[in-house]
Amino acid sequence: MTPDALVAYALTLVEESFIASAGPGGQNVNKVATAVQIRLDVYALRLPPPVFHRLKELAGSKFTAKGEIVMTARSYRTQEQNREDARKRLGELLRDAMNLPAKRAKSRLNRVGKVKRLEGKKIRGTIKAGRGKVRLD
Repeated sequence: MTPDALVAYALTLVEESFIASAGPGGQNVNKVATAVQIRLDVYALRLPPPVFHRLKELAGSKFTAKGEIVMTARSYRTQEQNREDARKRLGELLRDAMNLPAKRAKSRLNRVGKVKRLEGKKIRGTIKAGRGKVRLD
């Protein structure tokens, strides 16, 4: 499944609820529930184990014990803008989880390289040894 297809599917499973929000909005904040809280059941996505573990790691405290990701958006003054913001952040999180880091190839050093490295270490050691306290014996 491509990252975009996963995000589109996940957004169909999202449950939204609107809550009272602190922040900009003046008296309107006390009257209208503009903040949005979205919940996504990660188990319903049926992700491969590496992607699931990476998503769990990236989500951090947003990942609940029940296996849900809970995101709250309250940056804007309208429900629609907050809903868009929360969905966008969830989509980015899912895309990041799908992009598994490339495995690092182990570098190999040949015999000549090893010898050069050890010679350099010896030279550096003599330089440092020469910085010690001067003795008169």
